[in-house]
Amino acid sequence: MEVQLTNRQQHILWATVRHYIATAEPVGSKALVEEYDLGVSSATIRNVMGVLEKSGLLYQPHASAGRVPSDSGYRLYVDQLITPSLRHARVSQADATRSLLPQSGTETLGREVEVALQKRLQSEDWSLETLLQGAAQILATLNGCISLITMPQTTTALLRHLQLVQIEAGRIMLIVVTDSYETHSKLMDLSPIPEETQRDSEVIDRELQIVSNFLNTHLRGRSLLELANLNWSELDQEFQRYGEFLKNSVAELTRRTHAPTATQIMVRGVSEVLRQPEFSQLQQVQTIIHLLEEEQDQLWRLIFEEPELEDVGKSKVTVRIGAENLLEPIRTCTLISSTYRRGSIPVGSVGVLGPTRLDYESAIAVVASAADYLSEAFSYFNP
Repeated sequence: MEVQLTNRQQHILWATVRHYIATAEPVGSKALVEEYDLGVSSATIRNVMGVLEKSGLLYQPHASAGRVPSDSGYRLYVDQLITPSLRHARVSQADATRSLLPQSGTETLGREVEVALQKRLQSEDWSLETLLQGAAQILATLNGCISLITMPQTTTALLRHLQLVQIEAGRIMLIVVTDSYETHSKLMDLSPIPEETQRDSEVIDRELQIVSNFLNTHLRGRSLLELANLNWSELDQEFQRYGEFLKNSVAELTRRTHAPTATQIMVRGVSEVLRQPEFSQLQQVQTIIHLLEEEQDQLWRLIFEEPELEDVGKSKVTVRIGAENLLEPIRTCTLISSTYRRGSIPVGSVGVLGPTRLDYESAIAVVASAADYLSEAFSYFNP
C-alpha cells in the first residue's frame, strides 16, 4: 500500500534515514534538531516520527530507544527522496516527487569509478578479466560493501538461415533458424505504405525473397547479438521500408533466444562489510559467506535480472531492500545491481551487497557508473 506523506513528513523521514545511515544508532528528535535545519520544534518532530512509525516507515528497537528506518522506510526513501540525478534507478514503485536532498556529490563519486577503470583500460597488459576484477575491487572499496560482478555470457546462437515471408497484406513473418537448428519466428505489421506506392502481393513476395537472400549472404554464421545491433538503414533505398520491421523483429528474437546461463561471480569486499555492526553475529556472516561461495547459482539468478531490450543512454539500477530479496541469507541486506551490455544485449551484471543501512545515493551512483563503463569497454570485443 503506497503511503502519501506531506513535505514535512518527507523531510523528517529523509533526515532520520540519513542520520541512521551515518551513525547506526536509533534516531531521536533531539539529534534531528541539532543536526538538521528542519525548521520545527523537537516536539513536532516527535509527533511526526510517531506518525511515520504508525505508517510502518520507522520502528523502535525497544521502548526507550529512538527510531530506526524499516524496509518500507528505506524503500520510500529510495523511490522518492534521493537526488534527482539518481532517478534513472529502476526502483519498483512511485513516481519521483520533489527531492529534499541537497546535491551529495554522487556525480563526482561516479566519475571516480570511471577514472579508475579508465586507468586499467589504458594499461598495456590489461584484459577483460583484470578489468572486471579491478571494477569489483573499486566498488568494494568505495562503498564498504561486498561487490559482485558476473563474468560475461559467452555463448550465443548463430544464424543458419533467415527468411522473410508475407502472410497476408501488410503482415510479414521473420523466420530465423540457428546453428542448433532451433527455429524462431516473429510476426509483425509492415509499416503502412501510401496508397500511390502500394504494390501487389507478388511484387512484395519478390522483394522479401531478395532481402532474405541478401541478409543470408551477409549474415549467415554471425551471432544473433550482432544482428540486433546492425545498422539496417544501410539496406538499398528500395528496401528501406523493411528496415524498422527487421530491426524490431530481430531485437525481440535475440532477447528470446539469448537465454542466460550462470557464470562465475567475482566477489570482493567481504572483509569490508564485516566491519558493519549489522554483521556482528557469526551465524549471519556464515550464511552469507556460504551463499557467496557455495550457492552462487542462486545468487546469479537474482542479480542477473535480464531487462527488456530498450534504447538506454544510462544503465538502469535495481534496488532490492531487505525482504524484497528472495534468498533467506540476504533478507536483512540490500542488493543494488545493474547489467552491463554488449550493444543492447545484457551480458553480465554489477552489484553491491550490504546492510539495509547503506549510503544508497553513493551505491547507486557507483554501480551505474561501473555498468556504463563496462558496457563501453565491451565495444572492444567481438561476441
